[in-house]
Amino acid sequence: MTIKPLFLVSTVIVASVIAYFFIDVSQQLEKARGEDSLVWASDIAGFAEKGVGETGSLLFVGSSSIRFWNDLAEDMAPVPVINRGFGGSKIGDVVHHADILFKADNPRAIVIFVGSNDVTPQQTRSVDTMTARFKAMMKAIREQHSDAPVYYIGITPSPLRWTIWGEAMAINEAIQTLISLMPNTHYIDTGQALMNNGELDPDNYVSDKLHLSAKGYDIWAEIIRSRLFGDLGLL
Repeated sequence: MTIKPLFLVSTVIVASVIAYFFIDVSQQLEKARGEDSLVWASDIAGFAEKGVGETGSLLFVGSSSIRFWNDLAEDMAPVPVINRGFGGSKIGDVVHHADILFKADNPRAIVIFVGSNDVTPQQTRSVDTMTARFKAMMKAIREQHSDAPVYYIGITPSPLRWTIWGEAMAINEAIQTLISLMPNTHYIDTGQALMNNGELDPDNYVSDKLHLSAKGYDIWAEIIRSRLFGDLGLL
């Protein structure tokens, strides 16, 4: 095969991958606009089929930013990980499916990123609503893991949802206050690191202006790994 046909084939493959990503993201965001947690039934069934995972894993649960963290296992090595990120999930979806999402054998820690899809330019939630949902999620977690360290990654800014970042910060602050009153529960802020002088760095996001780029995930990995490994005595 000559160089030109090879280039054309490569271009087609790359274009197909990009198209698949955006179609997938579009479908997940469409699901997220509703309040029916059963739309995620196939994702949850997939987690159930995989079983509880390795004993002593770091259990990551949340929305698409967890799901698309392709290098999660490498970033947290040598500690094993369980990735249960699904679509455009909201806190209510995590509560509804908590029995399966948080089913794990003595997890070393539980890391959660969910809430960003609850607060969008099209539909925001009040601070009271979000704190009530957070409490419900923590109650569901503690019914399975009474003593496991839990880390909540605060809602992050994104170019697509920049107009409601003020509302998101108020929710983050309220949740952080709640967390300070909960035993063995911790808050991780990554939002400031994704910005420069209060402005978003577009290089930290892919072209949909919502999800993290490789550079954005590198920032996440450094902050989250350092916090977990430092707290858990793994450094």
